[in-house]
Amino acid sequence: MANKKSLTKQNILIALSAIKSQMLRAILSMLIIAIGITALVGILTSIDAIKSSITDEFTSMGANTFTILKKRRSDGDDDKKFESISYREVLDFKKLYNFPSTVSISDQVSFNSTVKYKSKKSNPNISIQAVDQFYLSTSGYRIEFGRNITENDVRANSRVVLLGKELAKTLFVNESAVDKIISIAGGKYKVIGILKEKGNASGFGGDRNCLMPISVARQQFPLPDASYGISIIAKRPEDLNPAISEATGLLRALRGDELDEEDSFRVRRSDNLASILIENLQYVTVAATVIGLITLLGAAIGLMNIMLVSVTERTKEIGTRKAVGAKMSTIRSQFLIEAIVICQFGGLVGIVLGIIIGNVIAALIGTNFIIPWVWIFLGVTLCLITGVLAGFYPAQKAARLDPVEALRYD
Repeated sequence: MANKKSLTKQNILIALSAIKSQMLRAILSMLIIAIGITALVGILTSIDAIKSSITDEFTSMGANTFTILKKRRSDGDDDKKFESISYREVLDFKKLYNFPSTVSISDQVSFNSTVKYKSKKSNPNISIQAVDQFYLSTSGYRIEFGRNITENDVRANSRVVLLGKELAKTLFVNESAVDKIISIAGGKYKVIGILKEKGNASGFGGDRNCLMPISVARQQFPLPDASYGISIIAKRPEDLNPAISEATGLLRALRGDELDEEDSFRVRRSDNLASILIENLQYVTVAATVIGLITLLGAAIGLMNIMLVSVTERTKEIGTRKAVGAKMSTIRSQFLIEAIVICQFGGLVGIVLGIIIGNVIAALIGTNFIIPWVWIFLGVTLCLITGVLAGFYPAQKAARLDPVEALRYD
């Protein structure tokens, strides 16, 4: 065992010495491998950055979101009346739903309310929504000024509201809306925040709205047949389908839907553009991997040619070593080690360059720094395989050289 370890160490030292004696050739060989690995890791890291950017953008837009609502007659049997989703049901759902996600509950109190501040008042087209503290996360709204509704606001029945951008501009022309008192349906409410402009993409005047704690809305706007909505935002766009499946199963159980019956509620999916883009990027990833592997194959062929030239140039050296007792396995190991060392050094350079290039692209599109551990491991593994494949034939050729013929080689 000790002799075997000593022989392996000796082969490594001889391989490193051979690489050092032909440094220019070794550097060119490493560069060939580095280019292949840089192409592979750089492209794949860039794709990861693009995926992350798409996910972040669509998450902020609510594209990972689906909403569960009362089923309308147009959604099912026209002769069947579907029950509203009760407050108790949404609370139980929120408590029992364990899929990694953010869950909010809400209710549309009014579409045609008027909001007043001193002598000013809005048109009777303001949407009043009862929400919890997670509603902004699932709806895609963001706070521009002030703060969000908190869990304490919901528990304490705090009479506070968030105003949409357009409504705030209507009521507060030359002053801040935050901390002002407004009137809605005869009740007084403190403005704690202004929402960033979202636009009217849904067709409902998304910036002419007013959000209040769901506990307050239930008291101030009691509706005999109120039906609550459940909005859920999955962690990633690709998690949307399993999240919907688990939510559907849970709510069917809570509402007592029979196995042979249709759902007694409807699920409204958000725009699935993000999922489509992510899916298309999978094909790009496959294509990029194929391109990188082809590049690496070219690098392996180039390295093999260089190793064959090295074997030819070192024929006498090989003959001398075999003449003094070196075995075929020893000669083979020496040249394999040379090829593997060259590939690993080239691969290390390629991985570093690939990560840098990928993260430069990530910085350009506004994504955080990425360390692609999967692609690093892939790069190291491919370099090892490439070294073995590129070095095996030259090593085998060197090992089979006849020592007499090798010593006569000129």
